[in-house]
This record gives sequence, structure tokens and C-alpha cells, in this order.
Amino acid sequence: MPTLDDILEHIGEFDKFQKQTFFVLCLLSAAFTPVYVGVVFFGFTPEHRCFSPGVAELSQRCGWSLAEQLNHTVPEWGSHGAAYSSRCSRYEVDWNATGVSCTDPLGSLVGNRSSVPLGPCQDGWVYDYSGTSIVTEFNLVCEDSWKLDLFQSSVNVGFFIGSVIIGYIADRFGRKLCLLITVLINSVSGVLVAFAPSYMWTVIFRLIQGLVSKGGWLTGYVLTAEFVGLSFRRTVGIIYQLAFTVGLLILTAVAYVLPHWRWLQLAVTLPNFFFLLYQWCLPESPRWLITQKQNDKATEVIKRIAKRNKKQLPPSFQNLKSEEDGEKLKPSYLDLVRTPQIRKHTFILMYSWFTSSVLYQGLIMHMGLASGNIYLDFLYSALVEFPAAFILLLTMDRIGRRYPWAVANVMTGGACLVTALVPDTLYWLKMTAACLGRMGITMCYEMVCLVNPELYPTSLRNLGVLICSSMCDIGGIMTPFIVYRLAELWHELPLVLFAGIAFVGGGLVLLLPETKGKTLPETIEDAENMHRLERSKENTVYLQILTSEAVPKYECTGKFQDATN
Repeated sequence: MPTLDDILEHIGEFDKFQKQTFFVLCLLSAAFTPVYVGVVFFGFTPEHRCFSPGVAELSQRCGWSLAEQLNHTVPEWGSHGAAYSSRCSRYEVDWNATGVSCTDPLGSLVGNRSSVPLGPCQDGWVYDYSGTSIVTEFNLVCEDSWKLDLFQSSVNVGFFIGSVIIGYIADRFGRKLCLLITVLINSVSGVLVAFAPSYMWTVIFRLIQGLVSKGGWLTGYVLTAEFVGLSFRRTVGIIYQLAFTVGLLILTAVAYVLPHWRWLQLAVTLPNFFFLLYQWCLPESPRWLITQKQNDKATEVIKRIAKRNKKQLPPSFQNLKSEEDGEKLKPSYLDLVRTPQIRKHTFILMYSWFTSSVLYQGLIMHMGLASGNIYLDFLYSALVEFPAAFILLLTMDRIGRRYPWAVANVMTGGACLVTALVPDTLYWLKMTAACLGRMGITMCYEMVCLVNPELYPTSLRNLGVLICSSMCDIGGIMTPFIVYRLAELWHELPLVLFAGIAFVGGGLVLLLPETKGKTLPETIEDAENMHRLERSKENTVYLQILTSEAVPKYECTGKFQDATN
């Protein structure tokens, strides 16, 4: 009896049906961008200072320029504009007093400039920004700056919890049902974020978005992998992630046009409601149906694919019968660590996800420590991801997965060290190294997304990807603290740490089996044997078609995340 990959070779591995399905799922991938990195614009922190009553009137009377006003009325502005005292404290003087000098206002008020008392920003802040963000609306600066970290951490906490729940739903009740549920909740909660009346409600709705949005993105990732044939699996996996990069470019343009965060939130959320049309244009994954012993439904989906591709399904492939005596494969968390090879895969992939998240987000945050144009910086960081995808497309089928993955890790680590150790006078070299680092970690991210689902059997695929990628969410929670706290000790210290993490990751991925040219494992036994020499197709475990004796009695539990088969 043939495997599903054999059937796809006859009815089309990436024909009209798969192309249409892939296109609509790529739209989902692009729409995930605002949830994952939208905080760059939603939580933008512009230059700010305390509001001091009377300063504006005094500046107008004296005819000061903005620079003169800041030097005269803001503590330490002339010596270091980014100092904490210049942003979070003000002179405790009465700027409305009569007789204030325009040449030496502080001297005329207190006599000795060095003894001017400082106080907190009791009347709020002035922001040098024409738009709005949650920072400017809720004053998330100075003593409350940690609330911005909480806003972003709430999303990653949602990602982590959702990894435990959404993956199980996808493997237990189906990819399509899971996708529709996550799309609906993500859309509704996104709208609620835009209308949140307070900071706390904003965090709560943002957490709900995190619970489902990543799970929906990964479910789409799994579906793209399970609909296409073996020879196209690698390409669609990378292009699906490339759609996320396209989303970065679109987000940049929309944020530039809509600098007010509530309107921006609505603009990037409302299109998600169109994804509910998946109910009518997407079928369930035939691979999942087969693992659930729903072979009649799987046959219907296969015939639908063949009809759409204008291919004839050979008669020998049309006798799939449901096995009433067979036991459905139910995913179990213990199956991820019960057998030696899958256990090794799980731990290495968890570290790889953690590394990818910390370095990907960390390099963006570290670059953001320097002042610059937020839109151009974000645009450049997105553009560098395109060559990373093309390099993988050119190398993975020729060289394989492991060696490009290891080289990308080493390149990232080396680039981080160069960026940290090269003096600022060699600006061109630092920027080149920074771009290579971003390119390298993007390749690592795309590779772990691709390889993770290739190492788990069908019944564990969603669960394995989501459990492993949950370490990505833990990394996302930790990254702000790693970057900003270590940078206070030494600006380049986070880069040194990133280099060490990347070098270790490069060594570990070499311990994984090569998946180039191998069919997706259908059973736990298949996954355990992947480290051995590739078996011929005749010896692979076939889809459970005729007798239940051929079905191993494994109980598996599911969870789902980035699955690129």
C-alpha cells in the first residue's frame, strides 16, 4: 500500500490545489507580524521630559529656540540629553514667577544653579512625537517604564501557555478546527486591544492575543507542510516564513501612515476576520485524518485534491477503508521524551528555539538602543531577512539541513563578537557584522521551523513543534532583561553572551539526523529510526489501510507549533 507521499506524486505534489491553499495560508503568516513585533510601534518610546508649568510661556516671551529652552529648563540636558534626570525629574522652581531672566533663568530664581532642587514629574511629560503609543497615552516612562516590558512579556506568556493548549487541540481535534478557533479569538481580542479603556485591560487583551495567535500561525505552517509532497516541503516552509518578512514591510508602511497606536491596531487586526473564510476553502489535513483512522474522509480530501489538480487518482489508491478495529493515535506529552532519539531531538530543538528567539529579538532590541529613524531601522532589519531565505533555498537541497544550520549559528556568533569588539570608528565594519548576525539568526530561525516538524511522527507533530517552540516564548520573556540590564554594565555585553549561545547551538544541531530527502515519519518507530541509514521506500511504514495489525499501539498527545514538513 502507498504512503500519502506516493499518492501526491500521482495527483500533484504542488499543483493548483496546493498553490491556492499555500497562498491563502501565507496571508495568515503575514498577518501574524503585528502581534509578534508590533510593540516596536505600539510601544514606541519617544524622547521625553517633564512638563513644567510656565516653561512654554517663558520660552515664548524670551524667544528661545527649542534647544535653548531645553538647556535652560531641563536638568542635565546640555551635558547628556539621555540622562535619567533629564527625562524623569524637573527643577523645583516657579517658572511663572515675575522677573525671570531670559539669559540665566535659574540664576535669577535661586541664585546658585548647583543648588537647584529636583523633583518628580508631577504634572506629566512632554513627548517629542506627533503620534501616539501606549507609552505616551499611559505614561509608561521613568518609574513606570517596566510596564512596557510587561506589555510585551504578556504576549510571550500567552505564546507559552498557548503552546500547551493549542497544539493539543490541533493534534487531537484537527488542524482546521484549531485554525478557525485561533483566528476568531485573535481577531476579537485584537479589536478589544484597540478599544481598551486602561493599561491593565490592554495587557489582558494582549495576553489573550498571545494565547491563540502563535498557535494559529503554526497551524497554518503545519497545514502547508502536510498538503504538499516531499520535494516541495522545504520550499513552502521557507516561503511561508518569508511571508512573515513581507508582513514586516507592510507593517512598517502602515505604521508610517498611521502613527496613532489605536488606529494602527485596528488596521492590522480587522483583516484577520477574512481568515474565517477558511471554513469553506480549506479541507482538513489528510495526514491527520489517516492517523485518526478517518480514512474515508482522508480519501475524500485526496479525491478533492486530485480533482482540483485535474489528475486521475489511480484505482489502486481509492480503496482506503476506515479501520474500525484500529486504535486512534492519541498524542501524549510523555512520548516526547519516552524514546531515546525523540528525547534527544526534543532537548536539542528546545535549545535551538530558545537560542533563535533570544538572538533574533535581542539583536533588534540592541540595535534599538541607539537613536535613529524607527521606520528606516525596522525596514532595514526586515530587508536583511530576504537573502537569508534565498541562501537556504539554494543550499538545503544540495547540502542538507544540518550543516547550513550549524554554519548559520557560527556566523551569528562570530558576527556578534565582531560587532562587540570592533571600535565605533570602524562603523562600516560594525554595521556589516550586525547585518551578517541578523541574517545568520534569521537562517537559524527558519531552519528550526523547518526541521522541527520533520523529526516528529504525524500524531506528535503539532505537539512536538509547540512544546519545543515554547522555549522560544521563554526566551522572548527573558530577552528584554538580558539586553537592557547587561547593557547597563557594558553596552556590548549582551552581544558577547549572544555569541556564546550561538556557538553552543551550532554544535548541538550537528547531533540531529539529516532530514534532506526523507519522507515525514508517520509513526514513533519511523522517528526513532531516522538517525540510521535512509531506508528504501518499500520498507517504510505505510498508511494504515487494510489491517490493524500493522498499526503500532502508541498513545500520543499533541501539541502544535511551527511545523514545516
